[in-house]
This record gives sequence, C-alpha cells and structure tokens, in this order.
Amino acid sequence: MSKKHPSAWDPAIMLLNILVSAIGAIVGLELIARLGISTNTSIIGALFAIIIARIPLKMFQKFRDINTQNLVQTAMSGATFAASNGIFLSIGIPFVLGRTDLVVPMLIGAALAVIIDATILYKVFDTEMFPAKEAWAPGIAAAEAMLAVAEKGKNSIILMLGMAGGIVGKFFGIPTDILGVGWIGNMWALGAFGAGLLVCEYSPKLLNITIGDYYIPHGVMIGAGFVALIQMVLILQKKSRKEREEAAAGETKEKTEFTRSLKSMRLSLAQGFGAYIVVAVIMAVMCGFSADMNPVMFVWWIIFAALSAIISELIVGISAMHSGWFPAFATAFIFLILGMLFGFPPAQLAILVGFTSATGPAFADMAYDLKSGYIVRGNGEDVEFEMTGRKQQYIAKMVSAVVAILVVVFTYKVYFANGMFAPVDKVYVATIDAGTNAQVAKNLIIWAIPGALLQAIGGSGRQMGVLFATGLLIGSPMAGLTVMIGLLIRYVVVKKYGDAGQSKLYILGAGFITGAALYSFFSSTMNLGKKIGK
Repeated sequence: MSKKHPSAWDPAIMLLNILVSAIGAIVGLELIARLGISTNTSIIGALFAIIIARIPLKMFQKFRDINTQNLVQTAMSGATFAASNGIFLSIGIPFVLGRTDLVVPMLIGAALAVIIDATILYKVFDTEMFPAKEAWAPGIAAAEAMLAVAEKGKNSIILMLGMAGGIVGKFFGIPTDILGVGWIGNMWALGAFGAGLLVCEYSPKLLNITIGDYYIPHGVMIGAGFVALIQMVLILQKKSRKEREEAAAGETKEKTEFTRSLKSMRLSLAQGFGAYIVVAVIMAVMCGFSADMNPVMFVWWIIFAALSAIISELIVGISAMHSGWFPAFATAFIFLILGMLFGFPPAQLAILVGFTSATGPAFADMAYDLKSGYIVRGNGEDVEFEMTGRKQQYIAKMVSAVVAILVVVFTYKVYFANGMFAPVDKVYVATIDAGTNAQVAKNLIIWAIPGALLQAIGGSGRQMGVLFATGLLIGSPMAGLTVMIGLLIRYVVVKKYGDAGQSKLYILGAGFITGAALYSFFSSTMNLGKKIGK
C-alpha cells in the first residue's frame, strides 16, 4: 500500500501557503521593480516550514514532514515568479508605451498565461521531452537542503560545506550557483552555454564587433530553436520500443520508463496551444485589434501569439532543464523582433511580447519544484505516491498563482504611479519605437544557420545550439569562466573517482546553488531596504 501524501487542501497547510505566497509575491514585485531582478525563493519557503515545525505546538508538527515542506516551498517560489516575471513585467510594457488602456487586457492575458504555463509543465513533466531524471539544478538544490535538515547525515555535512562556499563565493562576486550547476547539469549543454557566455563578452575585443548590434545571438537562437522544435516534434511522433512491442503483441497498457506517455504529452501540448489561442483571442478582442488590422493580419497575430507563447516556454524549459538558467527575457525579445518583421503595429507588438514574457518563468519554476518533490519522494520508486505528491504540488502552485494575481491587481497602480516597473520593459518599448528593417532580417537568417547546425549536431539530448545561444544572449565573462572551471573540476574528479566522485559533486553542487540563492535573496532584500530608505 502506498504512503499517504500531505494534502495541499489541509487548512493549516493552505493557510501557510497563502501567507508565504503573499510574501513571495511582494518580494518578487519589490525586487523586479526596484532592482530589475527576481530571485528563486523556494529555499526560503522551505526554511519557513522548517522553522514553523520547530514551534512546540501540536498544530505545527505536520510541517516536520518533508513533503509538507515541499508544498510550502512550491507555493512561495510559484508566487514570486508569477507576480514578478509572469505578470508585473508584462503589464508594464503597454504602460511604458503610453497605452494605459491595454494594461488590464494584458493583465488578464498574463495571468491566464501563468496558469496555463504551469499546467502544461505539470502535464509534460517526466515525459521523454522533459524527464524527471534530468538536472533541473535549482530543484535539486532545494531538495538536498530539505533532506540535509531531515537526515543530518554525512551528506548534510557536504551540503553545508557547499552552502558555505556558495555564500562566500557570492560575497566576492563569484557566481557560485553556476559552479554548482556545472557539477550537476549536462556537460555538453553547459560547455556550449559557457562558450556562449565568453564569446558574447570577448567578441568585441577579438572581432572588433558587438554581436548584439548585428542580432547575432538572436539569429543563433532562432536557428537553434527551429531545429529544437523539429526535434521535439520527432519525439512527439515516435513511439518507444516497448510501446511498439506491446502494440505488436496486442497489448493496450503502456509501460514506459516515464510516468507520462508520449500520447499524453502530445495531447497536453495540443491543449496548451489551444488554450493560448483562446487567450490571444480574448486579448485581441479586449484591445480592439480588429479595428487596427485587416482580417488576415488579425488572425495571423492570434496564431503567432499562441505559437510564440508555446515555443518560448519549450525553449525556456530546455534551457532551465540543462543549465538551471532560463532566458525568458531574451526569448521574448526574439519573438518581438519577428513580430516587427511581420509588420505588426506597436500596440500589438507590446501585447505580443508581454504575452510571450509571461510564458516560460512559471514553466521552469514548476519544473524545479516538481524535481524537488521527485527527489524527496524517493526519485519515483513509489509511482502512486509520486503522482499524488505531484498533484498536491500542482494545487499548491495554483493557489500561489491566484494569490500572486491578487497581489498584482491591488498593487500595480501604486507602482506605476511612482514610475516603477521592470527595467526590461523600457528595452522592449525602445525596440518597438526604433523599428526594424531588411538588414535585420538578413542578419537573423544568416546567423540562424550556424545555430541550426550546432543544435542538429548536438542532438535533442544535448541542446548545444539552444544553450550556446542562451549564453550569447546573456553574456558574462565571470559566469563563463566559472562554468568552464566547474566542468574541468568535474571531469578530473569523475575520471579519478568515478561515480562516487560524481555523487559527492552532485551534493556539493546543490550546496553551492543553495548558498548562492540564500545570499542573493538576503543581499537583494538588504539592498532593497537601502533603496526604499533613500
């Protein structure tokens, strides 16, 4: 008989989830509006539950269960990303453009996109496209932190050492979270990611050009993303060997190494695309776009908006799975440029990029949380318990999304009245105002070719093209060097100690990521206090 998983509907758990969701949403809004960043608060949510569990009252004892702590961290991180990256960032774009009449339609569209985004991931997690056994590094970090508190064994000491290293490194400006990811994620994907980070930084010195001025990173991502999309379609179309054998034997029950089948994955993505079509129609009608465009362009905008949303979240998901980073801003920027090349008017472009920005962060964050749950529940050994736990996490995530939406609804006017919005909104609007031309299209096509080739050579399992493009779009010499050093250390350790060495690096890496996340959260909060005080 399978174990019983804590319920997200339990009154005490629900109450705490609502509380931490409200806190997470407020923290997310404050950080993205005042500092231009957001942060993963899942570990903070877990610490909330762990601290409350230490209160010597019977009503708080249930929070000693690591699965309950997992529900709390799921709620807090979900609210943070939904409120900041998912909704607030999106509604700031039409506001900065001067179209305040479009803010409410954008808010409705972004809110629905966040919910659809997380729902799609919930339904495709642990499929052939997004396996539970893949890295999802921030999820591993949160799980290992909770396990360290629960088990207090030898591995907890390694994790604590890693946390200390992560904090100290971050204090001195070293991206120790990236070092930790280098010991956990796919080596080929991370190598491509590191190369992209370094090329972006050093190309002006070596080639005497700034690659962003020629839209090289965007072209590479378009080419890599196109091939990645083809690879995904091929995955969706194929059947596993076991399924073919069962079909030949006349069996109907699917038996695969994943908890979600290919058939289920195809259906979920189709339903997700259909949902995005409906949301695009709702926004287009509310914004009165039919009066600004001819019928053909109006229909094409709806289709392109839905395509942009689902393709963007898949690219973001792939990057998050392998590297722990997701290029949501940059991916949305790519679809903005494509929309400009199609000739969409400014208002339609603002809603398009806002809609695309809203999809991706919730997708990646949901995957991180489900990965945490997957680990603390025993890495899928008890399938019934795993699926029940996953469902409870989804409920917690939906509760957090509702709380995040309400927090944004009741606060965004105050932020906007004080001239506060996500800084990247200015970049999007400036791009819309500047327009584009045939030379931009030419550059995109030229640089899409190497991106496509790299993605094809690496294959769907390595995602080298997408990760190289992600590095080009982000650009950071320190992060690039850190990735490469991390991979070199990993190679030496694994070569000398084999799987035992990799296992220790896995836990140490999770510690580095956790320590870096804690330092970033508290240092950002302190900086926030300084800015508010000025």
